[in-house]
Amino acid sequence: MLMRHSHPELQLTHILPYGAVVHDRGVQFVIFSRSATSMRLLLFDDVDDFEPAEIIEFDRESDRWGDIWSVFVPGVGAGQLYQFQADGPYAPEKGMRFDGNARLIDPYAKALAGTFQKSTDGVIRPPKCVVVDDFFDWEGDRHIKRELSESVIYELHVRGFTNSPTSGVEHPGTYLGVIEKIPYLKDLGVTAVELMPIHEFPILDIYGNPPKNPNYWGYDSMAFFAPHRGYAASATPGSQVTEFKQMVKALHEAGIEVILDVVFNHTCEGNEQGPVLSFKGLENSVYYMLESDPKYYKNYSGCGNTVNGNHPIVREMIFHCLRHWVHNYHIDGFRFDLASILSRDRNGDLVPNPPLVEAIGEDPLLADTKIIAEAWDAAGAYQVGSFGDHRWAEWNGRYRDDVRRYWRGDGGMLGAMATRLSGSSDLYQSGGRQPHCSINFVTSHDGFTMNDLVSFREKHNYENGEDNRDGDNNNHSDNYGVEGPTDRKLIDDLRLRQIKNMMATLLLSQGVPMMVAGDEIRRTQNGNNNAYCQDTPVSWFDWDLVGENQELLRFSKALIQFRKMQPAVRRQSFLTGDAVAPDQLPDVSWYSPIGTAVDWHHDQAMICLLLAPPANEDPEGAGRDVLFMLNASAYGREFIVPPVAKSTQWRLFIDTAEKEPNDAFPNLDGPPLPGDGRLTLPDRSLCCFIAEP
Repeated sequence: MLMRHSHPELQLTHILPYGAVVHDRGVQFVIFSRSATSMRLLLFDDVDDFEPAEIIEFDRESDRWGDIWSVFVPGVGAGQLYQFQADGPYAPEKGMRFDGNARLIDPYAKALAGTFQKSTDGVIRPPKCVVVDDFFDWEGDRHIKRELSESVIYELHVRGFTNSPTSGVEHPGTYLGVIEKIPYLKDLGVTAVELMPIHEFPILDIYGNPPKNPNYWGYDSMAFFAPHRGYAASATPGSQVTEFKQMVKALHEAGIEVILDVVFNHTCEGNEQGPVLSFKGLENSVYYMLESDPKYYKNYSGCGNTVNGNHPIVREMIFHCLRHWVHNYHIDGFRFDLASILSRDRNGDLVPNPPLVEAIGEDPLLADTKIIAEAWDAAGAYQVGSFGDHRWAEWNGRYRDDVRRYWRGDGGMLGAMATRLSGSSDLYQSGGRQPHCSINFVTSHDGFTMNDLVSFREKHNYENGEDNRDGDNNNHSDNYGVEGPTDRKLIDDLRLRQIKNMMATLLLSQGVPMMVAGDEIRRTQNGNNNAYCQDTPVSWFDWDLVGENQELLRFSKALIQFRKMQPAVRRQSFLTGDAVAPDQLPDVSWYSPIGTAVDWHHDQAMICLLLAPPANEDPEGAGRDVLFMLNASAYGREFIVPPVAKSTQWRLFIDTAEKEPNDAFPNLDGPPLPGDGRLTLPDRSLCCFIAEP
């Protein structure tokens, strides 16, 4: 092992940016620490090396500029492996946790290599950082810049999407595997994939062993600037950078945007009992929110610690990170996990106009991206409808719950259902926001799949090893007579109908729909509603289901195509219920099943007449009037078209009570509405008609 001090005569004046930056003659290593008394750079020759080949001691006089430590190392370049060590006070009672023996991950590392190595000397050996050259031949690729209001979002897990042997891909469970399945995504019609966390997170535990419950979902960040090495097909250090860019480029070529699920609310370092891997060993009280007794961590994330996002240093890091992904990876948007934490100040209090939230919305480099908040956290904050300004969209948890409850047949849900179908104006209009600020979803990675939502009344999480204590108990689900799979045709037909009902509601509602990979083919998790640790077929996309559930797949594709063609169901402004002129109908009107006034409090069925949007929202004149009939009751209902709609010629688009091919007419050539304007909808069913041109 070679140990040397830096040479001031070789020092270049590249004090920023942070991280490992490649120059013509070598690499500049730059890191922040205010309280460190000394800093060392560890250079490694091989990913499996336990000890560094060289240690470079920073010179406190020549290599420190303010609180920034910066050293230039000649003769090294892209592919170099490195870590840091920092000496300083170990004083938990003051919020300081320096450990001069700990090997530290660079917070700005652009790639990691290897994993935790087993140690007999008590020193945790985390994955090594990799020096990365950002060059990539994008061949002219740019952001797609699709309007959020025109988006159909598809949430998927990179590994789970192709890891099943049924996928038939050459590179299962990888970025390259996703590329092989782009034809499926394009045929389905989705406009964006929302990738579950691809930032680096641990594969093995800190002792180098497979963890009892692996964090399959990836919500356990370790390096925010680095794509996860576990999803690369090649084992070469840094190959994940190139493969991820290849995936983004290929998705863009197919017209599909890429949105990242980012986790800036906590890290894998955990609480006071957790390891020192990076942030703790550099400036613990800056990077984390600490309790009044600073040896303990505030825990608004439910994961042991909380990132101190509104500290200027951390805020700067988050900005650099977002810009890094937009500029170097051509990412089209971000979904912020537990985003309400970003609204908390350094004391953990929720504040109006939080600096970080406002600045993300105003950042000029992010101006063309989509920014989406999961507007709650694990400590009780719930900001759905009030998070940020007009630039911010939100996962609409109210939409999820109300749609589930309505179709389950809960009483008193008719008004809530109408509001959700109309874009949730109760949540967003008063703040000057638009319908596209509501990201509508019925299911997400967190909870039941759509199939399980109609197959299980209770969660079944025993495989997680926590005695079924984990996961949400309030799912608004039903099994319709049998818990789990059944060969009883009447029950299974009803389940399929309910899936179609919720899929149709999702894709015909104002706002922006988000569906979960596999819901269109009845993917199941066997009743597990918290499959965070299931890197097993429980979580993987089963490609055999594509053939087995062609009816639902065809139905879903028809809905996506209809949504993209018909601006009436993706209005850019909220419906008012008012007529724009005395001789015209309101933009939306609601009726009872027999065409009279709606009983909002006691009924479970209604008719909705939705007019085509005005010319300023539909310059090509493609929009048509749409007529919905919804029956969530447990018995058939007669529907009578209201008088104002009888003069229009209507054709059936979808009927969830019918079987293929009469359940959907993608070419809008379905049978006409009966001449007398009367028809009977079976229990728990939905019909949608579209006006003739």
